[in-house]
This record gives sequence, structure tokens and C-alpha cells, in this order.
Amino acid sequence: MNPADLLSAMKRTVEQLAAFNEIAKALTSTLELKEVLNLVMQKVSDLLQPRNWSLILMDEHSGKLCFEVAVGDGAEALKGLQLLPGEGIAGTVFSTGKARLVDDVGGDPAFAPRFDEASAFRTRSILAVPLIARGRVLGVIELVNGPRDPPFTQDDLTTLTAIADYAAIAIENARNFRRVQELTITDEHTGCYNARHMRAQLDHEVRRSQRFHHPLSLVFLDLDHFKNVNDTHGHLVGSALLKEVGELLIASSRQLDLVFRYGGDEFALLLVETAPEGAMTIARRIRDAFRSRRFMQTHGLELRLTASLGVATFPDHARSATDLVRAADFAMYAAKAQGRNEVCLADRVPSDPSVTPPAR
Repeated sequence: MNPADLLSAMKRTVEQLAAFNEIAKALTSTLELKEVLNLVMQKVSDLLQPRNWSLILMDEHSGKLCFEVAVGDGAEALKGLQLLPGEGIAGTVFSTGKARLVDDVGGDPAFAPRFDEASAFRTRSILAVPLIARGRVLGVIELVNGPRDPPFTQDDLTTLTAIADYAAIAIENARNFRRVQELTITDEHTGCYNARHMRAQLDHEVRRSQRFHHPLSLVFLDLDHFKNVNDTHGHLVGSALLKEVGELLIASSRQLDLVFRYGGDEFALLLVETAPEGAMTIARRIRDAFRSRRFMQTHGLELRLTASLGVATFPDHARSATDLVRAADFAMYAAKAQGRNEVCLADRVPSDPSVTPPAR
């Protein structure tokens, strides 16, 4: 090796070591999965400069592989696509846990052309490395070059493997952290958020409403005569019914809305940037969904269940988060007083905090 080549090789080695040090620091600085993925992609682009590349992770629910990040020509068309383990070069790398360096995909039987067809990009060379943490394959980092680009090298494979080792650990840590977070804010029986998380989100959204002058609505919901279900069918059926209620409420809400189990058979929906008219429309839709639903059919039953709903909006009916809860609660009890199975809009905020809602 002549002096110029030796100097170039040494320079690249120093740059790689410095980059790996930066990657290690960056990936241990956050437990947010989105930030971890962005950091990985940034380092891949800086070090290897592929024409196109993607980070593919296994969806833990479906078992399919999803393009979590895609960069380059036609990359937008890949986002949202899925592939099965074993499909294509990336799927093969995932299934075997072994990296692949393919100079020309035209001669590789594992190559799946449908992704080129979707992105309108012609692939020549592929470098794919598994993301492995604690012996389990989480996904694949795949680099792609076009017909006029030079193929990837063994040095590229070494570099990407090192990045993947750091990335896999960071991704697993971020996922574990997210699972712990979800356990602390989720009601285990219904899948809805719990009351503790509701209080935190309500305070946050009220401040945001004050700052940006956007309305914020809260819907309180109480199941009518739910005690009769427990008395007639037992508490196991009652618990299963609450789970179905949670699923119905989540399915009936918008993507930005938050659904909470407030306690017992009471639920709440936090409707961001929603005025009273829109909140009443959503509440009526939920009431009608209860009216038309037959619950517990998978258990051989066809139970009818209705709900009473109260709606309050900040700042129309409340001056604080506490006032908003109280106003929605009073509106819900007003719906019960009207014969249940109804929706009522708050019309006042009790000036005396010691005032309690009427008896059911």
C-alpha cells in the first residue's frame, strides 16, 4: 500500500472510531424511540452515504416487517409497506440473522422487485445487516445503491454492522422504556388510559388551550345500571364487559382524542381543540353506539347497555382543569336525572367547590 492509500485508510479508521464514539453517546442519551431512529439514520447517512436506505422493524403485533424509516429516491412510497420475514433480501437477513452484501441483485434469487416497482427506483447493490439485541432479531438496516453507484464493500459491511450493534441495543431500551410508561398510564382491565394520566393530560391541555386560545372539551360517561350486570352475571362478566366498553370508546373516538377509565364504570374522553357543538356531536354518536350494540356476544350473551354522558368545554364552562372535571361531572348527573341514556351539556360551574352532584 502506497503512503497516500495508507494515510487515507488511517484517516477513515480514525473517522469511524470517532463516529462510533458519537453514536454510542447519542444513542444512550435518549429513551425516545423516534429520536433513536433519527439518530441512527443520521449516522448511517454521514458515514456510508448510500443512495437509498431504510430501517425495517418487526411489528410486535402483526409479526410483519415495516419500513419505519426510508430515505432516498422514491422512499416515501415505501413508508407504510410491509414484508414478511424471509421475503426479499431484507426479509432473508431478518429470518437468518446474517448480514448480506449483494453486488448485483439481478443474480440473487432472494431479491424482491416489488419494492423497486413501488418506489420507481432501480436497485443494483444491497447491504443489509440485522439488528440483534440479546439474541433476538428486531429488524434490519438496508442500504441500496443504484446502477451507476459503486457497489458496497467489506469496509461498508464492517461499519454498518457496528452501527447496527449500537442501534439494536438503543431500540430495545427505548421499546422497554415505552412499555413501562404504558403500564403506568394504562388501565389494565380496559386498555384505556387511567385516571392518573387523565389528570396530567388535562392540566397540560388546559395550559395549551389558554396559550393558543383553542377550545378543549371533556366528556364524562357513566354506564347505566351497571350494577345489575354484576348482580346477574357475576363480576367476571362485568370485567369483560368493561373491556368491551373501552374498545367501543376507543373505536368511536378520533385519533387525537384520549379515552380514560376514570374509575369503576365511569369513563372520560378528552377532546382536543373541540368546541361544545363538536363535543356534543361526538357524545351523541357514542350514546347511539351503545344503543345499537349488543355486548358480550363472544361469551354467549347479548347484553344491552346504555350510558349517560356529560359534556363541558374550556373556557366556556370552566376556568381551570378542576372546574372542567366538575362541570362535565354535573352534566353527566343531569343526563341521569333526565332518565339516563342521554347527553347533557354543562350550563354552569358551581361556585362552591363543596357542592356535590345529585344522587344517582
